[in-house]
Amino acid sequence: MTSPERIGSYRIERLLGVGSFATVWLGHDPVLGSSVAIKVLAENWHHDLRVRERFLDEARLLRRLDDERLVRVHAVGELADGRPYSVMGLADGGSLRDRLAAGPLPVPVALDLLAEIAAGVAVLHRHGVVHRDLTPGNILFRSHPDGERVLVADLGLAKALAAASGLTARAGTPGYMAPEQDDPLAVVDTRADVYGLGRLGVRLLGAETRRDTPAPPRPDGTVRLRAEVPPQVADVLRRATAIRPADRHHDAGAFRAALRHAVTSAHRSAPGAGAGWRGPAGARPVGWRFAATVVGGAVLVAVGTLAGDTATVRDARLGTSGPLTVALPPGWRAVGTGWAGQYGADGDLEPALVMSPDPRRWAVDATVPGAFVGLSASTAARTTPAGFVAERPHAACAAAPVRRTRQAGVDWVVARFTCDRGRPVVVEAAGLGPGRTGLVYVQVVPPMGSDAGFVDRLLAGVRVR
Repeated sequence: MTSPERIGSYRIERLLGVGSFATVWLGHDPVLGSSVAIKVLAENWHHDLRVRERFLDEARLLRRLDDERLVRVHAVGELADGRPYSVMGLADGGSLRDRLAAGPLPVPVALDLLAEIAAGVAVLHRHGVVHRDLTPGNILFRSHPDGERVLVADLGLAKALAAASGLTARAGTPGYMAPEQDDPLAVVDTRADVYGLGRLGVRLLGAETRRDTPAPPRPDGTVRLRAEVPPQVADVLRRATAIRPADRHHDAGAFRAALRHAVTSAHRSAPGAGAGWRGPAGARPVGWRFAATVVGGAVLVAVGTLAGDTATVRDARLGTSGPLTVALPPGWRAVGTGWAGQYGADGDLEPALVMSPDPRRWAVDATVPGAFVGLSASTAARTTPAGFVAERPHAACAAAPVRRTRQAGVDWVVARFTCDRGRPVVVEAAGLGPGRTGLVYVQVVPPMGSDAGFVDRLLAGVRVR
């Protein structure tokens, strides 16, 4: 395939991927100085009006929805030969299919990822759209200053719910496609996507981790999952993949709520919290936190992923988020209003913020120092500060002995990691807030050349009202 030099005003740098209906190129916008993905209808479908209209429908739909959980379309155009193209935001983190090809994801990461995918599909359902083709290849990742974002992509088969029944052509990917999608006369609604979410869950959490498609269910509807997966989660997946649509969760939002409730129930019944699921010997309770950011040879668990992008700032030296107040080191700023994936008893996100000289770059740029600070009552209910810090190993880094320090009335457990690549130092710290208001978690990347007391001074500036 010959690479075009330009598509519209965009300089083409390389091929990103080839699908059955389209080719995707990496383009560069010379005016804005940014990279984009340009999706072009394949030549062999150029004269098929149905496929052409489906291609344009996808672009129109994504443009209309314009949500951060979906791939965004910036513009559409037409090549000299008449083929349409759409200019989209670049998903620079690749696809879930790529990541699964490299090996299974840890169960806590897989659970959080499944919840984030469901949140993206819920956006479609709230707008009366059913995706119909949820597969690992259609789940993409995009870098973000606060951590990776999960994007739902490829809405070429999506249909408005009002038009998703009656003489609907067979559509979907075997292994993920709901049974009713094989029947041209069946009603295809949000429950078809719930089935797809369930099958994605089986692929993420299944015992047969090297399969390209999830293992088929047993005659009783169950599937073989990894030993660390709580039975409460298995029950959610079994319901989501029921043969009859009426037996499934009614939409992606309901599926996500059921998944979250299952994980919370597993926490409460985990070792140390009473009888219930215990998993394999030595297994820790599954966490409800999202994704991982690769930092050199280490992995920073991105419980520091934030929802929202603006913290309340009382003055140049303080940042606040709910009851959290932090004293900012000179030249640092704070952003963030909630701890993504961490919910309080009221159903709202628990408070958190990121502080750094450049808060929007610190999570993705190893040269930028910064810190994540979060307060979680739900985490305090399931584990201790020492247990929480132990959940955050950085395997490719050298760990110093865990130490304890008392700062501003909080007894902190502190673990320091020295790394050969990426960020040279990562510090994990946790303590209980005054009056046991919750577990306070701080992840610090100190400035280069900072003295040994930098972390303790930062911890001393954390207050819980």
